[in-house]
Amino acid sequence: MTKEKNVLLIFARHPELGKCKTRLAKTVGDAAALEIYKYLVERTAEVVKNVKSIRQVWYADEVRQNDMWSSDFFEKKQQVQGNLGQKMQDAFASAFAAGAQKVVIVGTDIHDLDAGVIQEAFDKLNTHDLVIGPATDGGYYLLGMKTLKKAAFQLKAWSTSSVFMETIHALKTEKISILERRNDVDYYEDIQGLPIFETILKKHK
Repeated sequence: MTKEKNVLLIFARHPELGKCKTRLAKTVGDAAALEIYKYLVERTAEVVKNVKSIRQVWYADEVRQNDMWSSDFFEKKQQVQGNLGQKMQDAFASAFAAGAQKVVIVGTDIHDLDAGVIQEAFDKLNTHDLVIGPATDGGYYLLGMKTLKKAAFQLKAWSTSSVFMETIHALKTEKISILERRNDVDYYEDIQGLPIFETILKKHK
């Protein structure tokens, strides 16, 4: 690992018709959901390029070299099998084992993600054990820590509206910084009225 000790993990999957944003697709259709996901992934890639850290893309499916995640900016890794908690714990453990001092993870579903809030997360770890960014759906869009806290990854259920609160409870003995809430795109209601998404939807009507 280089002298840079901040590591940003990005969990992503390849945009494929019928395999992404399936809850959104039930309302807007597979084609529109795919285009929306492509937009979210491409925007995330551009945003995180501006974060001063080692950047690792962890693929839910096979690693691909020639895609929107340029090897000039991103290391590429494969997620392990298991639930989301097991996948995240493995990625965090891998980063710490390689010498990371601070590790932050984000996904590709936050349309209002910006480099500033990710940098804020790294900065908060100077004075806190963990940092977490709550999502509007009850989950979280960002999690960061400076040592591996396995309790964060051992929830009974994932992808529910109580994930954020359950995580906070599991880590109640730690000093936690909570970031501002952001909008996680899973359902039509999450994008309704937002111009960029309305433009995409009009193309598929």
